[in-house]
Amino acid sequence: MSNWYVILGEDVPDSLPMRMQTRAAHLERMRRLQDEGRVLVAGPFPAIDSPDPGPAGFMGSLIVARFDSLDAARAWADDDPYVRSGVWGRVEVKPFVKVMP
Repeated sequence: MSNWYVILGEDVPDSLPMRMQTRAAHLERMRRLQDEGRVLVAGPFPAIDSPDPGPAGFMGSLIVARFDSLDAARAWADDDPYVRSGVWGRVEVKPFVKVMP
């Protein structure tokens, strides 16, 4: 049985143009995880208090998904298009225990 892991990607400054160029590839990869039933929640952090921050862009992203191990979660995160394109300058991967709901 796989476990839950949190992937926190932190955007580099002024990442919006790179993010928009890479978004389709990132979402395609996320959809594969979702289709496998492995995503608990995922989404970006707007740079301002708005669901559509416009030119303010985003500060990063959160993914909570199932992987076989911490190493597998890290490897998956390291291969994300946002990492490879430089959108995420820093990525943390941590084990997660779902308590609620």
